This record gives sequence, structure tokens and C-alpha cells, in this order.
Amino acid sequence: MVKGQDGSFNLKSLIFKPLDISEKLERSLGLYGLIAISLSATLGSTLFVIPALGADILAESGGTGAGLWLAFIVAGLIVLPSALSKAELGTAMPSSGGSYVYIRQTYGAWMGMISGLGLWASFGLKSAFALIGFSAYIYAVQGSLGFELTENISKIIAIFLLTIIVLINIMGVKSIKRIQFPVVSISVIFVLLLAVLAVMDPSFDWSKPVQSDAFSDDGLFSWNGAVGLGSASAFVFLSFAGVTKIAAVAGEIKSPSENLPKSMLWTLIIATLVYVMISFFLFGLMDPSQLGIGSEKPDKAPIHTFAVEVGGTSLGLVAAAVAIVSMAGMALSGVLGSSRFFFAMSRDNLLPQWFEDLNPRYETPHYAIIVTGAAMAIAILTIPVGDVAKLASGFKIMIFMLINSTVIVLRRLPDGETWYSPSFKSPMYPAMQIFGIVSGLVLLVLMGTSALIGAVAAIGIGSGIYFSYSRNKVEKNVTPWRIIRSRIFNQEKYEVEKWWLVFNACAHSKHPDHLTLKEFIKALDVLQPSIEPFHARALFHEIDTDGDGMIDIEEFVGSMSDGKFESE
Repeated sequence: MVKGQDGSFNLKSLIFKPLDISEKLERSLGLYGLIAISLSATLGSTLFVIPALGADILAESGGTGAGLWLAFIVAGLIVLPSALSKAELGTAMPSSGGSYVYIRQTYGAWMGMISGLGLWASFGLKSAFALIGFSAYIYAVQGSLGFELTENISKIIAIFLLTIIVLINIMGVKSIKRIQFPVVSISVIFVLLLAVLAVMDPSFDWSKPVQSDAFSDDGLFSWNGAVGLGSASAFVFLSFAGVTKIAAVAGEIKSPSENLPKSMLWTLIIATLVYVMISFFLFGLMDPSQLGIGSEKPDKAPIHTFAVEVGGTSLGLVAAAVAIVSMAGMALSGVLGSSRFFFAMSRDNLLPQWFEDLNPRYETPHYAIIVTGAAMAIAILTIPVGDVAKLASGFKIMIFMLINSTVIVLRRLPDGETWYSPSFKSPMYPAMQIFGIVSGLVLLVLMGTSALIGAVAAIGIGSGIYFSYSRNKVEKNVTPWRIIRSRIFNQEKYEVEKWWLVFNACAHSKHPDHLTLKEFIKALDVLQPSIEPFHARALFHEIDTDGDGMIDIEEFVGSMSDGKFESE
């Protein structure tokens, strides 16, 4: 068996390596810009809707639900491992696509299909959640504006807005993204102002959100209290989905090894503080029953109700206007982001090529955008808002678990056989990643059937499409996971995988089934750099028994197994 000069195979440049775009893009994003973009993605679509729905989940344990603030802290801590892992992966793979790229490059096309569908669903459902919130705020202010709407009519209005958003995305009008951060900034400042007004109210009670019955009738430190807190934490997990989104543009970041992890950590800290403050002051002033907690219909426009309580009808209208603009903007970028996963999967031959087709006039992936919009419309019309959030959280938790496992796999590759060299490495490896995986699994179980159905559906549908359509269309590669799996469970297969990898890397794309003399010498140069050219030519002719000037994969691997390349 041939080995390199250092005693091991040098496959560093051959193992399924993603495109490094860092040299092709201008590094223009600094720390403050990154935090601004991440906060916009994190707070925009959930800040105005999630508090009452999350408190209702917590109240299922028998308490009032006023302890929701602690669920945001727990969810933030569980997001932390994924943030650190994505920061590490982003500095090693500065490629557009983020989580989809990391998982596909590590595990291969099958897991790429599953993760791509999961990411598409989580982005689309989060945008659908924002549009449901949009319709809820319209429904909430109808009395103040002098007209009457049914809940179904407000959903139709949301579908109408979705149609406009789809058309805008097809036309490629992306300038709305430039105003998202100012809008979200105004939104955050506004809700913090509401919190200040709540504290100034004589009826505000600091003790209500921390009393034992805020978590459960049996208190926080009971089985019901722990389960209720876990379930609420899983539900509000969706609120932190934007924390790691910035890794998708790692190639455009100044000093990524420093700014990427800092931006994610600061975004996580700031977002957690905002969610905690709003939920704490909301329930410190208002009785949960005022927000429909424990009823069949918890308040989907809690910030409007909060604003009316502290400032009257006029302030309530301002709250509704701010919420509507913020959620409409986030839904617009959500459709943009979600549709790009189908575009990327089509480009990788995992989905039909028409998802990759660009509109001849606007040069946007119009089929991917239309399918995404149609799926969101179905979710808005048929799925209860709570289940939409659970499904979106379930998909996101599954992706974060895979991201943590990706770091573990890539770190286990032998030094001589990996291109993986991140400039930032997650601290407390692998304990941090294991905690992220285990805690994510616990959250999926606690969230109940909706989240589990979503995760199983992504795995089942993704596997079905892959084995029925994609399997024979994607390029075959040796992935890091394939190397690690073979190395652990089958050492002989591990060696064959290496030879197969070298063969496929050196064979020309026009004839991938054989090596010419020039390509054979190139392969030997990878396996044994010290070999002399005349010796390599002699080996080629010895293996090429039929004299056709070609060596196929069976001959190549068979020669390796027989020791024809044994170093002398």
C-alpha cells in the first residue's frame, strides 16, 4: 500500500471541498453591520406575535404562563452551541448557502436534500407566521378604524399581501431589504418604550412573572414546571432562527474569524434581552387572561393589546402600524431566502432543473419563488398559527442539531486528509456540540407531535425525492462523513474509498470511467509524491494489460489492493 512521504495519504485538496468565494467578494461587512443584519432577521417576524402564544404553551402545565421570560433564556442557551458551530463552519467555508452548504459538503447529497427541504420549510413557515401576525394586527384594529372583518377575511388579506410579495420577488426588487433594519430598530425601540410605560403604571407588579404559579401550579422546580418550561422554550426557539443567518455571507465579512462569532454572540445576547424584557414587563402589567392565555384563542396581536393598556387606542394603532410594516418586510425577505434553497438544490441536481431557471426578463428563479409562495399560502389557510410556529421551530431545531454534528465530523478528519482549517474554533469542543444535539432532541420531544411530524416529514420526503429522482443525477463524491464512517467501521473499505476518491479526482470529466497515462501519473503524484516519472510509466503499462492506453477504476483499485504500488 502506497503512502505519502509523511506516512499518510495526502487527500487534502481532493475531499469534497466547497467553493471558497472569499477572494471573489469584497469584504465590506464589519461587526456593527453584521449585528444590524442579524437582529433584523431575528426580531422582525416574531417579536410582535410570539409572547402570548408562547405563554399559552407554558400555561398548559397549569400555571399562568407569566414566566415566559425564562423560556427565552433557555432557548437562547440552547442556540449558543449552534451559533458557535456555524461561526466555525463559516470561517472554514465562506460560501453562499450557509447551513445547506455545510451539511451537504459534510454528509453528501442525501443529507443535503433533507437539510435543504428542512431549511426551505423553516424559512417559509417563519414567513407565513409573520403574515399570519400581519393579518392578526389588521383584525385587532378593525374596531378602532370603523370596519369589521372576520378572521377568515383577515387571512385572505394576508394571502393578497403574499401574492404581492411573490410578484415583487419575481421582479427582483430587493431594495426593501435596505429599510428592514431601520424598521426593526424602530420596532424594538417602540416595544421597549412600551415596557418603560408599563413600569410607570401604578398597577405594575414585579413579582407576577417570577411567582411559582407563573410556571406551573406546582412551581418551577416540579415535573410539570420543568416540562412546561421545556415545551415553551422549544416553541419560542423560532424567535432565534435569524441569529446564525449571517454565516451565509461569510465571504463578505471583514476579519471573519473575529467578527463572525462576535456578531452571532452579540445578536444572541441582545435578542434574548429584548424578548425577556418584553415578556417580563408585558406580564408584570397585564393579567394573562387579558391576552387569552389558557383559552382556545390566545391573542395573536399581544403588542397591540399591550399598547392599548399603557397608552390607549391611539398608541394601539401606532403599535399595529409598526407591527404590520415590520412583518410585511420580513415576509418579503423570507420568501427571497426560502426560494433560494430550491434554486441551490436544483443547481446541485437534487431537484428538477426548472427550479434553477431564471425569469427571462427579471433574471430571478421564478418557479422556485412561486412554489414557495404557494406552500406559504397553504400553511396560512390550513394550519393553526401555533402549529405553524411549532413546525418552523421543529425544522430549525433539526437543522441546528445537524450543524453541531457537522463540526464533530469535520474535526475528526485526520490532519493529512482534510481541507478543514477554520480560523475560528468553537470553545469547549465537543461538549458544546454534544449539548446542542442532546438539548435539541429534548426540545423536539417536548414540543410534541407537530414538531416531530415536521422533522420526520423532512426526512421522509427528502429521502423519497433523493432515492427516486436525485440519486443517479448528483455527482458522486467522497464526503468527510463517508471517510469517517469507513475509518471507524471498515478499515479496508476506508482504504478503497481513498483510492476511489483519487481516481475520480484525477479522471477527466469527459471520460470519468478511466485514467489516461497523464492522469494516472497525476494520481500517483497524490498517493506517492516521490515516485519517478519513468517508474510511474512502467506501472501504467504493467496495469494496462490489454494495451488500450486506459486504466479503469477496477484495474486501479485492484492494483492498489494487490500491492503493485508498494513503496520500495
